[in-house]
Amino acid sequence: MNNFAALILSHGRPDRVHTWKSLRRHGYTGKIYIILDTQDTTADEYRETFGAGNVILFDKNEIADTFDIGDSREDHASVIYARNAAYRIAEELNLTHFIELDDDYTSFMYRFPWKGKLGSKQIRYLDKIFEHMVNLLEDTGASSVAMSQGGDHIGGIHGDNYYKGLTRKVMNSFVLRTDRPVQFIGRMNDDVNTYVVKGSRGELFFTIMHIQLCQLPTQSNEGGLTEMYIDAGTYVKSFYTVMMHPSSVTIGTMGNLHRRYHHMISWNHTVPKIISGKHKKQIQ
Repeated sequence: MNNFAALILSHGRPDRVHTWKSLRRHGYTGKIYIILDTQDTTADEYRETFGAGNVILFDKNEIADTFDIGDSREDHASVIYARNAAYRIAEELNLTHFIELDDDYTSFMYRFPWKGKLGSKQIRYLDKIFEHMVNLLEDTGASSVAMSQGGDHIGGIHGDNYYKGLTRKVMNSFVLRTDRPVQFIGRMNDDVNTYVVKGSRGELFFTIMHIQLCQLPTQSNEGGLTEMYIDAGTYVKSFYTVMMHPSSVTIGTMGNLHRRYHHMISWNHTVPKIISGKHKKQIQ
């Protein structure tokens, strides 16, 4: 795919861009660019490590008025600016499709049933995986498709998600089409805000359950948005989605020993559904 690239969104941690090495280790041979904002004082260190041509800067002030941030804070602390600026960057790079990634991914794997459990195997040919993700995007007309995360597989093969094949959400890894922009919304929980609000309006977002990315534990990688999450907590983060779509999103708790606040989505009240033709009344 000559017109495809991986865009890694990062800030303030040039020595901890784990995703770059993970992509290469798992068989991705295509173009990789690191996206930084002009306020990042470590930009020169990124250029020294990854090459000046692979580091692209954007101005947060230029993108700030193009989307709904969801609050009245005046600072620009959020990854959402980079998410929305990526389309302009992709267009300037003459890309038709791209994948947005965070900088803290450690591995990519297949997930499959194995001896009564949910097994895993390292992906070695990410080029092919990304090609198939682009094909799914095109075949379905979806706004974005994504890899699953560890939390999507709670319960293993006996959980709620694996045998669905696809779930109607996207988080962390976004395959996107340059000429069909998805405008992300909300300073925190931007991915959830976006697939809930836009999903309620009929847009399609799919997570592929048979492939998974792994990332560092939340708030363990200093820099980026870690400080903002530590300061605000998951309660505030989750409440952005309640504010964006109060008719179907509430706050609850998740976890066993260390419970934390998390958004709870009622999918029956969120997205429109296609009813099977077998239920259509026949006209005599």
